[in-house]
Amino acid sequence: MTEPNEQPAHIEVRDLTMAYGSDVIQHDLNFNINNGDIFVIMGGSGCGKSTLLKHMLGLIKPSRGDILYNGTSFFQASDSEQGLMRQGWGISYQSGGLFSAMTLGENITLPLELYTRYTTAEITDIVAYKLALVGLGGYQSYYPSQISGGMQKRAALARAIALDPKILFFDEPSAGLDPISSRLLDELIMQIKESMGATVVIVTHELASIFAIANNSVYLDNNSHTMIAYGNPADLRDNSEQPIVRQFLTRSAAADTKETP
Repeated sequence: MTEPNEQPAHIEVRDLTMAYGSDVIQHDLNFNINNGDIFVIMGGSGCGKSTLLKHMLGLIKPSRGDILYNGTSFFQASDSEQGLMRQGWGISYQSGGLFSAMTLGENITLPLELYTRYTTAEITDIVAYKLALVGLGGYQSYYPSQISGGMQKRAALARAIALDPKILFFDEPSAGLDPISSRLLDELIMQIKESMGATVVIVTHELASIFAIANNSVYLDNNSHTMIAYGNPADLRDNSEQPIVRQFLTRSAAADTKETP
């Protein structure tokens, strides 16, 4: 329970059980994500990382437990309340999720047209600004197929921040990128986070990204089907009582490339 003068965590996961029918993916998940965290959801392949993200986005209802945003339950909220909460989120999918038949400018324009009352001229200026923030100034008229994979990831980030969200969600943002592009994307995520004051939640298995940007994390275990570590990734690497967690966080770069989302 939150003390009277203490702000609630930005996101609270409480007694969460995720299951498909009788098949339990993870159970009894309890952790907080504080304002301004860059929080990583990590674990071995198939442990339920992306499934947890889908629960946090409200795409899947938990079998048990709840997720709270600023102290308010998402799953007990009305549809209209959930819609308002979602407007404070930005989401970047593993593939980028850009609409291929739309230009980059049109992709970013879409949420602004749907959820704001800005004029056409104002939206044009905002789109140009968001693309410039991610290093794609002047690319409004390009289609996703006309730019590289790394540029597509940055364009997806520009769309994710179109509405100035307070929470950014990423599903394997560096997947498929070369090390240099991956590092540049990590740096961009940190810059955007600092400039917007956002909280960032990332599903990733890539060690370079985990140690470069994350200050908090949770480890989901495949065998026990629950979380077995929670905290700063560097601290978990050096001090975790769980051998599997230390092994995961000290594995070689070669092993890292074989890991699948």
